[in-house]
Amino acid sequence: MSTCTTASRELGEPLAGTAATAKTWLLLEQSGPWGAKALTSSHLDPALGRALEAAAEGTGVRIALIRRPGRHADRGTAADRRVYAAHTVPGATWLHGATVSDPERLLGLDFAALGRGDHLTFDSALRGRPHTAGPLALVCTNGKRDRCCALLGRPLAAELAASGVDGAWEVTHLGGHRFSPTLLVLPFGYAYGRAGAHHVKEVLRGVREGRVVTEGCRGSSAWERPAQAAELAVREAAGEHAADALTVIRTDGTAPRWEVTVAHSDGRVWRVVVAMGASEPPRQESCGSALGSPARMDVVAVRELHRADLPVPH
Repeated sequence: MSTCTTASRELGEPLAGTAATAKTWLLLEQSGPWGAKALTSSHLDPALGRALEAAAEGTGVRIALIRRPGRHADRGTAADRRVYAAHTVPGATWLHGATVSDPERLLGLDFAALGRGDHLTFDSALRGRPHTAGPLALVCTNGKRDRCCALLGRPLAAELAASGVDGAWEVTHLGGHRFSPTLLVLPFGYAYGRAGAHHVKEVLRGVREGRVVTEGCRGSSAWERPAQAAELAVREAAGEHAADALTVIRTDGTAPRWEVTVAHSDGRVWRVVVAMGASEPPRQESCGSALGSPARMDVVAVRELHRADLPVPH
Protein backbone atom coordinates (compact mmCIF):
# COMPACT_ATOMS: atom_id res chain seq x y z
CA MET A 1 0.00 0.00 0.00
CA SER A 2 1.52 3.27 -1.10
CA THR A 3 1.40 6.12 1.40
CA CYS A 4 2.70 9.69 1.51
CA THR A 5 5.41 8.47 3.87
CA THR A 6 6.52 5.72 1.51
CA ALA A 7 6.79 8.15 -1.40
CA SER A 8 8.72 10.74 0.61
CA ARG A 9 11.18 8.17 1.92
CA GLU A 10 11.73 6.50 -1.46
CA LEU A 11 12.28 9.87 -3.15
CA GLY A 12 14.82 10.89 -0.50
CA GLU A 13 13.00 14.08 0.44
CA PRO A 14 15.22 16.10 2.83
CA LEU A 15 14.05 16.66 6.41
CA ALA A 16 15.91 19.87 7.30
CA GLY A 17 13.77 22.98 7.45
CA THR A 18 10.41 21.22 7.83
CA ALA A 19 9.64 21.57 11.55
CA ALA A 20 6.54 23.31 12.86
CA THR A 21 7.39 26.76 14.23
CA ALA A 22 6.72 27.77 17.82
CA LYS A 23 8.89 29.60 20.30
CA THR A 24 6.70 28.23 23.11
CA TRP A 25 4.65 25.03 23.23
CA LEU A 26 1.60 24.66 25.47
CA LEU A 27 0.42 21.05 25.90
CA LEU A 28 -2.84 19.95 27.49
CA GLU A 29 -3.66 16.35 28.34
CA GLN A 30 -6.88 15.22 26.67
CA SER A 31 -7.74 11.53 26.55
CA GLY A 32 -10.16 9.90 24.14
CA PRO A 33 -10.36 10.31 20.37
CA TRP A 34 -9.13 13.36 18.47
CA GLY A 35 -10.52 14.85 15.28
CA ALA A 36 -8.47 16.48 12.52
CA LYS A 37 -8.66 19.85 14.32
CA ALA A 38 -8.22 18.44 17.79
CA LEU A 39 -8.75 21.57 19.87
CA THR A 40 -12.31 21.77 18.61
CA SER A 41 -12.97 18.10 17.79
CA SER A 42 -12.23 16.05 20.89
CA HIS A 43 -13.73 15.65 24.37
CA LEU A 44 -12.36 19.12 25.13
CA ASP A 45 -15.16 21.71 25.13
CA PRO A 46 -15.01 23.12 21.57
CA ALA A 47 -15.83 26.60 22.86
CA LEU A 48 -12.76 26.40 25.09
CA GLY A 49 -10.71 25.10 22.18
CA ARG A 50 -11.73 28.08 20.03
CA ALA A 51 -10.97 30.50 22.87
CA LEU A 52 -7.50 28.99 23.36
CA GLU A 53 -6.79 29.22 19.63
CA ALA A 54 -7.79 32.88 19.64
CA ALA A 55 -5.73 33.65 22.74
CA ALA A 56 -2.59 32.07 21.28
CA GLU A 57 -2.85 33.61 17.81
CA GLY A 58 0.15 35.77 16.94
CA THR A 59 1.91 35.21 20.28
CA GLY A 60 4.47 32.57 19.27
CA VAL A 61 2.63 29.96 21.38
CA ARG A 62 1.48 26.74 19.74
CA ILE A 63 -1.14 24.65 21.57
CA ALA A 64 -1.43 20.88 21.18
CA LEU A 65 -3.28 18.09 22.95
CA ILE A 66 -1.40 15.12 24.40
CA ARG A 67 -2.37 11.72 25.78
CA ARG A 68 -0.55 8.72 27.14
CA PRO A 69 0.24 5.99 24.59
CA GLY A 70 -2.21 3.11 24.38
CA ARG A 71 -5.81 2.41 23.50
CA HIS A 72 -8.11 5.43 23.37
CA ALA A 73 -11.67 4.41 24.10
CA ASP A 74 -14.38 7.01 23.66
CA ARG A 75 -14.74 7.82 27.32
CA GLY A 76 -14.42 10.86 29.53
CA THR A 77 -11.25 12.50 30.71
CA ALA A 78 -9.78 11.99 34.18
CA ALA A 79 -10.35 14.78 36.65
CA ASP A 80 -6.68 15.79 36.79
CA ARG A 81 -4.80 16.59 33.61
CA ARG A 82 -1.15 17.31 32.99
CA VAL A 83 -0.24 20.60 31.35
CA TYR A 84 3.22 21.51 30.07
CA ALA A 85 4.75 24.69 28.72
CA ALA A 86 8.16 24.80 27.08
CA HIS A 87 10.17 27.70 25.66
CA THR A 88 12.57 26.61 22.93
CA VAL A 89 14.83 29.61 22.20
CA PRO A 90 18.49 28.61 22.79
CA GLY A 91 19.99 30.04 25.95
CA ALA A 92 16.53 30.55 27.42
CA THR A 93 14.95 27.10 27.21
CA TRP A 94 12.73 25.84 29.99
CA LEU A 95 10.07 23.20 30.57
CA HIS A 96 7.46 23.58 33.30
CA GLY A 97 4.56 21.33 34.25
CA ALA A 98 1.32 21.60 36.20
CA THR A 99 -1.79 19.61 37.02
CA VAL A 100 -5.24 21.10 36.48
CA SER A 101 -8.76 19.81 37.04
CA ASP A 102 -10.39 22.61 35.06
CA PRO A 103 -8.75 23.27 31.67
CA GLU A 104 -10.47 26.67 31.46
CA ARG A 105 -7.74 27.87 33.82
CA LEU A 106 -5.49 28.00 30.76
CA LEU A 107 -7.41 31.09 29.65
CA GLY A 108 -5.85 32.88 32.62
CA LEU A 109 -2.42 32.68 31.00
CA ASP A 110 -0.74 35.75 29.51
CA PHE A 111 -0.07 34.22 26.11
CA ALA A 112 2.04 37.12 24.86
CA ALA A 113 4.33 36.79 27.89
CA LEU A 114 4.43 33.02 27.47
CA GLY A 115 5.49 33.45 23.85
CA ARG A 116 8.31 35.76 24.94
CA GLY A 117 9.59 33.06 27.28
CA ASP A 118 8.17 34.30 30.59
CA HIS A 119 7.23 31.24 32.64
CA LEU A 120 5.91 33.29 35.57
CA THR A 121 2.46 33.49 34.00
CA PHE A 122 2.33 29.69 33.75
CA ASP A 123 3.56 29.26 37.30
CA SER A 124 1.16 31.77 38.83
CA ALA A 125 -1.97 30.85 36.83
CA LEU A 126 -1.55 27.07 37.05
CA ARG A 127 0.81 26.62 40.02
CA GLY A 128 3.41 25.37 37.59
CA ARG A 129 6.87 24.14 38.53
CA PRO A 130 10.02 23.24 36.60
CA HIS A 131 9.76 19.77 35.08
CA THR A 132 12.72 17.76 36.37
CA ALA A 133 11.81 14.22 35.29
CA GLY A 134 13.61 14.28 31.96
CA PRO A 135 12.74 15.37 28.42
CA LEU A 136 9.38 14.89 26.75
CA ALA A 137 9.12 12.78 23.59
CA LEU A 138 5.97 13.77 21.70
CA VAL A 139 4.97 11.45 18.86
CA CYS A 140 2.26 12.56 16.43
CA THR A 141 -0.46 9.88 16.28
CA ASN A 142 -3.47 11.78 14.93
CA GLY A 143 -4.80 9.47 12.25
CA LYS A 144 -7.69 11.84 11.54
CA ARG A 145 -5.17 14.23 10.00
CA ASP A 146 -3.25 11.53 8.17
CA ARG A 147 -3.35 7.74 8.37
CA CYS A 148 0.48 7.56 8.44
CA CYS A 149 0.51 9.28 11.83
CA ALA A 150 -1.66 6.48 13.21
CA LEU A 151 -0.06 3.58 11.33
CA LEU A 152 3.50 4.60 12.17
CA GLY A 153 3.24 6.97 15.12
CA ARG A 154 1.14 4.88 17.50
CA PRO A 155 3.42 1.82 17.45
CA LEU A 156 6.44 4.06 18.09
CA ALA A 157 4.76 5.82 21.03
CA ALA A 158 3.66 2.46 22.47
CA GLU A 159 7.15 0.99 22.11
CA LEU A 160 8.74 3.98 23.83
CA ALA A 161 6.29 3.77 26.73
CA ALA A 162 6.70 0.00 27.06
CA SER A 163 10.48 0.37 27.20
CA GLY A 164 10.29 2.78 30.13
CA VAL A 165 10.44 6.22 28.49
CA ASP A 166 8.45 8.17 31.10
CA GLY A 167 8.25 11.28 28.95
CA ALA A 168 6.57 9.55 26.00
CA TRP A 169 3.28 11.13 24.93
CA GLU A 170 1.08 11.06 21.87
CA VAL A 171 0.45 14.52 20.40
CA THR A 172 -2.15 15.86 18.02
CA HIS A 173 -0.15 17.54 15.26
CA LEU A 174 3.48 18.29 14.40
CA GLY A 175 3.11 18.86 10.65
CA GLY A 176 4.83 16.91 7.90
CA HIS A 177 2.69 13.76 7.80
CA ARG A 178 4.89 12.38 5.03
CA PHE A 179 7.83 12.23 7.46
CA SER A 180 5.99 9.94 9.93
CA PRO A 181 6.72 8.88 12.56
CA THR A 182 7.29 12.51 13.55
CA LEU A 183 8.65 13.49 16.94
CA LEU A 184 9.13 16.68 18.96
CA VAL A 185 11.52 16.69 21.91
CA LEU A 186 11.17 19.25 24.68
CA PRO A 187 12.55 21.43 26.15
CA PHE A 188 14.97 22.08 23.25
CA GLY A 189 12.20 21.95 20.64
CA TYR A 190 13.95 19.95 17.90
CA ALA A 191 11.68 17.92 15.64
CA TYR A 192 12.55 14.62 13.97
CA GLY A 193 11.16 12.58 11.11
CA ARG A 194 11.15 8.90 10.10
CA ALA A 195 11.96 8.15 13.73
CA GLY A 196 12.55 4.69 15.19
CA ALA A 197 12.61 3.74 18.86
CA HIS A 198 16.39 3.23 19.04
CA HIS A 199 17.00 6.59 17.36
CA VAL A 200 14.55 8.34 19.69
CA LYS A 201 16.37 6.96 22.72
CA GLU A 202 19.65 8.34 21.32
CA VAL A 203 17.96 11.71 20.84
CA LEU A 204 16.65 11.70 24.41
CA ARG A 205 20.05 10.70 25.76
CA GLY A 206 21.46 13.68 23.91
CA VAL A 207 18.87 16.02 25.43
CA ARG A 208 19.74 14.84 28.94
CA GLU A 209 23.40 15.59 28.14
CA GLY A 210 22.60 18.98 26.58
CA ARG A 211 23.31 17.78 23.02
CA VAL A 212 21.40 17.89 19.75
CA VAL A 213 21.37 14.76 17.58
CA THR A 214 21.28 16.02 13.99
CA GLU A 215 20.54 12.70 12.30
CA GLY A 216 16.92 12.70 11.18
CA CYS A 217 16.43 16.23 12.51
CA ARG A 218 13.86 18.51 10.87
CA GLY A 219 14.99 21.62 12.74
CA SER A 220 14.32 23.69 15.84
CA SER A 221 10.79 24.99 16.26
CA ALA A 222 12.25 28.23 17.64
CA TRP A 223 13.12 29.35 14.09
CA GLU A 224 11.31 29.85 10.81
CA ARG A 225 12.04 27.20 8.22
CA PRO A 226 14.95 28.84 6.33
CA ALA A 227 16.69 29.41 9.66
CA GLN A 228 16.01 25.81 10.75
CA ALA A 229 17.93 24.54 7.73
CA ALA A 230 20.70 27.10 8.23
CA GLU A 231 21.24 26.25 11.89
CA LEU A 232 21.46 22.53 11.15
CA ALA A 233 23.93 23.21 8.33
CA VAL A 234 26.18 25.16 10.70
CA ARG A 235 26.01 22.35 13.25
CA GLU A 236 27.17 19.91 10.59
CA ALA A 237 29.90 22.22 9.26
CA ALA A 238 31.26 23.11 12.70
CA GLY A 239 30.72 19.71 14.31
CA GLU A 240 28.77 21.48 17.04
CA HIS A 241 26.21 19.49 19.06
CA ALA A 242 25.77 21.54 22.25
CA ALA A 243 22.11 22.55 22.37
CA ASP A 244 22.60 26.16 23.49
CA ALA A 245 25.74 26.86 21.42
CA LEU A 246 24.04 28.31 18.33
CA THR A 247 21.42 30.98 17.81
CA VAL A 248 19.94 32.60 14.73
CA ILE A 249 20.48 36.34 15.03
CA ARG A 250 18.94 37.51 11.76
CA THR A 251 17.36 36.38 8.53
CA ASP A 252 17.57 38.64 5.48
CA GLY A 253 15.70 38.24 2.22
CA THR A 254 12.39 36.79 1.16
CA ALA A 255 11.29 33.65 -0.63
CA PRO A 256 12.82 32.01 -2.52
CA ARG A 257 16.26 33.04 -1.16
CA TRP A 258 17.50 34.07 2.26
CA GLU A 259 20.76 34.89 4.01
CA VAL A 260 20.68 33.61 7.59
CA THR A 261 23.23 34.73 10.19
CA VAL A 262 23.99 32.12 12.85
CA ALA A 263 26.10 32.96 15.91
CA HIS A 264 28.01 30.71 18.29
CA SER A 265 28.21 31.41 21.99
CA ASP A 266 32.01 31.59 21.62
CA GLY A 267 31.74 34.57 19.22
CA ARG A 268 32.00 32.82 15.86
CA VAL A 269 29.48 33.82 13.21
CA TRP A 270 28.34 32.15 9.98
CA ARG A 271 26.30 33.37 7.04
CA VAL A 272 24.20 30.71 5.37
CA VAL A 273 22.46 31.06 2.01
CA VAL A 274 19.19 29.10 1.85
CA ALA A 275 17.09 28.70 -1.28
CA MET A 276 13.53 27.42 -1.45
CA GLY A 277 13.02 24.80 -4.10
CA ALA A 278 10.26 22.42 -5.14
CA SER A 279 10.46 18.71 -4.42
CA GLU A 280 10.37 16.75 -7.66
CA PRO A 281 8.88 14.56 -8.95
CA PRO A 282 5.43 15.44 -7.58
CA ARG A 283 4.24 13.44 -4.58
CA GLN A 284 1.44 13.55 -2.01
CA GLU A 285 2.03 15.88 0.91
CA SER A 286 -0.62 13.91 2.79
CA CYS A 287 -2.42 10.65 2.15
CA GLY A 288 -5.46 11.27 -0.05
CA SER A 289 -4.24 14.65 -1.30
CA ALA A 290 -3.46 15.48 -4.92
CA LEU A 291 0.09 15.20 -6.19
CA GLY A 292 2.16 18.30 -5.52
CA SER A 293 5.70 19.63 -5.18
CA PRO A 294 6.28 20.46 -1.49
CA ALA A 295 8.66 23.31 -0.75
CA ARG A 296 12.15 22.30 0.38
CA MET A 297 14.91 24.35 2.00
CA ASP A 298 18.23 23.86 0.24
CA VAL A 299 21.43 25.19 1.81
CA VAL A 300 23.44 26.78 -0.98
CA ALA A 301 26.45 28.03 0.99
CA VAL A 302 27.83 28.11 4.53
CA ARG A 303 30.55 30.68 5.21
CA GLU A 304 32.19 31.54 8.51
CA LEU A 305 32.58 35.28 8.83
CA HIS A 306 35.77 36.88 10.05
CA ARG A 307 35.84 40.03 12.11
CA ALA A 308 36.33 42.22 9.02
CA ASP A 309 33.20 40.71 7.46
CA LEU A 310 30.92 41.39 10.40
CA PRO A 311 28.44 44.27 10.09
CA VAL A 312 29.39 47.39 12.03
CA PRO A 313 26.87 48.02 14.81
CA HIS A 314 25.07 51.36 14.69
